Amino acid sequence: MAFATATTALVFALLASVVFRGSYGGRTLSALVEEQPLAMTYHKGALLAGNVSVNLIFYGKFTASQRAIISDFVASLSPLPRQKDSLEPSVATWWKTLAKYYAASRTPLLKLGLGKQVVDEKYFLGRSLRDADLAKLAARGAPRNAVNVVLTAEDVAVEGFCMSRQCPGQCAWPFHQPMYGPQAPPLVAPNGDVGVDGAATACPGVYGKGAYPGYAGDLLVDPATGASYNAHGARGRKYLLPALFDPSTSSCSTLV
Repeated sequence: MAFATATTALVFALLASVVFRGSYGGRTLSALVEEQPLAMTYHKGALLAGNVSVNLIFYGKFTASQRAIISDFVASLSPLPRQKDSLEPSVATWWKTLAKYYAASRTPLLKLGLGKQVVDEKYFLGRSLRDADLAKLAARGAPRNAVNVVLTAEDVAVEGFCMSRQCPGQCAWPFHQPMYGPQAPPLVAPNGDVGVDGAATACPGVYGKGAYPGYAGDLLVDPATGASYNAHGARGRKYLLPALFDPSTSSCSTLV
């Protein structure tokens, strides 16, 4: 897809919405694994609170399987009802890292839920989008108490892609051959779709303990498919999620 990879775009949108006054201290996309501690400061700005819906706007042609991977990921962010014995490590446990920001600001934790899904396969705004077009598409989600995420298909060009936004060799690694650095073989994507499985945060290239340039870290491996993952999700899904920045230690926190 053009607007980074699907899970990357979603993770960035959620994190930017929850902690939107973070400062990345002039970071560049020049390394697959950054040296710690990261130059990132939380200024205790306002955080989202209450019940917030995550609305997905799919622009272009996505398969039903691709849409399901993303919607299941959103559903996995909160503990699943009637599922007391959920497998760990889980997507919900990964997302709980953000509770430390809320503790610092004395703000009640928000409750994320999957909202509506909008599918536009007719390319209403054409196949070349500017930032203003993305804003128009985002407006098709809920106007209040919502995070509206625009996901574009692979045949849609987006202004600034691979310039101000990431390229597959950056945000889809370790499922895609890296653009620079050690050229280790790509890992198998847990849901079988590199464009949808790829994800990134302020901790580029760090997915498990012991990560270093060209190595994503110590991960779990599905014996049936050979896919690498570090989190269990809804409906038996598996995801490989990047480390999140932990404000209490000023370092990257991993699930495994």
